[in-house]
Amino acid sequence: MECVIALREWAVAVKALEAGRQIIVLRKGGIAEETKEFRLESPAFYLFPSFEHQRPHLVKPEAGDMVGLTEAEASAFAGRARITSYAEVADDIEVTDAETLRRLDALHIWTEDYAEERLKWKKTKPLHVLVLRVYTLEEPKEIPMLESYGGCKSWLTIEDAGGRSDFMKPVINDSDFKKMAAAVKQAIAG
Repeated sequence: MECVIALREWAVAVKALEAGRQIIVLRKGGIAEETKEFRLESPAFYLFPSFEHQRPHLVKPEAGDMVGLTEAEASAFAGRARITSYAEVADDIEVTDAETLRRLDALHIWTEDYAEERLKWKKTKPLHVLVLRVYTLEEPKEIPMLESYGGCKSWLTIEDAGGRSDFMKPVINDSDFKKMAAAVKQAIAG
């Protein structure tokens, strides 16, 4: 049995990453994190869609309808998880203030209030802005949904998912990715 690592992220955010709408995720760590804070466990990983905390009012209006669509998709795969993308970390930037976070607002789907709520949670710990190079899998991985994949935690060890797929294509071409990554850095720098 081969195990691989995956980052648990809201399904609606995974869809936004796969659509090229955004290249960042905001991470603080889950309630059930062993380390009690977010740590980058791997420079590359699968994106595991989560439905636990996502709500339409926590994302911008243009992404609100996707919450219901992702939940409908999930119910179609009863008892199974469907992994459709892989990511490589291009940068891990720590943000500690609301003003810097506000400058990133146009670059993600979360509402400003929700993003700030993430920043304020565990006040002594920084918010990690992961800049991700995302790839879609030509053959999605469907795996049994184990109880251990639930809960409020960032990282999962996925059993029987097979190794890294060689059949992936980047969501965004190199030139556009560089422009989007530069926009993130420019927003951070102010």
